[in-house]
Amino acid sequence: MKRRILIAAPLLAALPLVVPSARAAATDAASIAAPVTALDRALITTMKSASAGASFMTRYTALKPVVEQSFNLPVILETSAGLLWSQIPPAQQTELQTLFTQYTVASYISSFSGYGGQKFETLPGSRSVGASRVVTTDLIAPTGHKTKLAYVMSPAGATWKITDVLFEGTISKVATQRSDFGSLIEPGNATKLIAALKQKVTALSGGALHG
Repeated sequence: MKRRILIAAPLLAALPLVVPSARAAATDAASIAAPVTALDRALITTMKSASAGASFMTRYTALKPVVEQSFNLPVILETSAGLLWSQIPPAQQTELQTLFTQYTVASYISSFSGYGGQKFETLPGSRSVGASRVVTTDLIAPTGHKTKLAYVMSPAGATWKITDVLFEGTISKVATQRSDFGSLIEPGNATKLIAALKQKVTALSGGALHG
């Protein structure tokens, strides 16, 4: 009997090492996907609010903090502006950050403007791309049609935040913005980009926001 106990003891001692490791992996995956999950929930709420007749500003006020928490907007703006970002005067950089936040939130409100039974489904796990991870979620229409959205997640201090969105898994939002923004920035001057973002914000918000 003693010999059996001695043989089993090392096996029992090893078990606690396996369980925490699995739990840690699950916790890590959940923490990486958390910003996407929060955004998906907020967008469903936004759509339902729109269908219930909520004003643009009511939806904007509710969605803005979730977008700011889920996305690393300063990094996305800097990447979208490209190499000329460092040459833009600080005052213009600050104004652009405010406008870019308004533009991002207003774009989501405009795109998710009504609820008809849509739902999001986050695919399990994520794939690595350098230091980043990609979390994929499907927007499923009542008809069953799926629109694939892949979120590039990058470390931001002790958390993870979205730094790009790939529509249908391939079309980069940041790359598209970089193409659009690049033609509107001159060395040391982002006046044209500021004016363009103000116009977009006003149009997307129906005049509720004026940039």
